[in-house]
Amino acid sequence: MQVSWVYILFTALVAVAVLIQAGVLLGMLIAIKASLKRMESLATMAEVHAIPALTSAKNLLDAVSPKLKVAADNVAAASETLRTQSHRVNETLDDVLKKTELQAERLDEMITGTLNAVADATAAIQRTVTAPVRQVNALLNGLRVGMDVLRGRPREAHAAADGDHFV
Repeated sequence: MQVSWVYILFTALVAVAVLIQAGVLLGMLIAIKASLKRMESLATMAEVHAIPALTSAKNLLDAVSPKLKVAADNVAAASETLRTQSHRVNETLDDVLKKTELQAERLDEMITGTLNAVADATAAIQRTVTAPVRQVNALLNGLRVGMDVLRGRPREAHAAADGDHFV
């Protein structure tokens, strides 16, 4: 009889464990149903708010995308035009600089030639004017020395008086 009592006790323990397990499963079922209700409310809110926002964003993207493509094409064309114009301006400036350098060289040669001609003319005028003046000055000095000799003055006084003008 003792063995049957152990079987009954073991069976009772198993039955209690099964009841506890059933209670835990029932609690899980209730928690899952509550979660499911919250998920359904979130899904409903998503349908009400997120789906129209996504639809609006898609429509906006569809409407703006051709304009963005045109704007990108325009920017690319403007960039190419700017590159071409900048190349032309660069070539033009290079040409102007070369011509300016050539004109500056020509002007330098002309001014140098003119200044050389003026210097030569000045030297020629100086030679033409100063040579007769020296000759006249020498003649006058000679006459003065002659007059002083006739008057009886010593010659050294004339050399000191003439200074740098002595010929």
